[in-house]
Formats: sequence, C-alpha cells, structure tokens
Amino acid sequence: MTLKATVIIEKDEHGYYAYIPELEGCQSQGDTLDEVMKNIQEAFELYLETLDEEEIKQVLSTTVLTTTLEAAVA
Repeated sequence: MTLKATVIIEKDEHGYYAYIPELEGCQSQGDTLDEVMKNIQEAFELYLETLDEEEIKQVLSTTVLTTTLEAAVA
C-alpha cells in the first residue's frame, strides 16, 4: 500500500526544516534539500509504524490546502 502526505519545507540560514501537517510532531531537518527529503521520508515511515490501520486512515484523510500569497510592499 502506498500512502501520501503533504510535506512543507522551509529554508533558513541553518538549512532546511520539513514537517507533515497531517501528522502532529512529524518533522525533520537537514543541511541540504536532499538531506531533509531523506530525513522527512524516514520520519514519515517511522511515524506510520506507530499507528494502526484505522489511525492511519483517519490522519491521512485530512485535507491540506496550499497556496501562495502576494503582497505589494511600499
């Protein structure tokens, strides 16, 4: 079975930070984009191992919407 989740990745002066909004507390970091992607994939899989099938269905049925906003700044 293949499961999908939304991953949010933020970059700052220390590297990259990633989290999965559907899974409270499922987060990771890395110095590079490749590293953070590998780390959040591992965190996702480990997190799912702690849940039973019904819990997985419940948390991954959450709808996460993403968009980009623009603002004109004077």
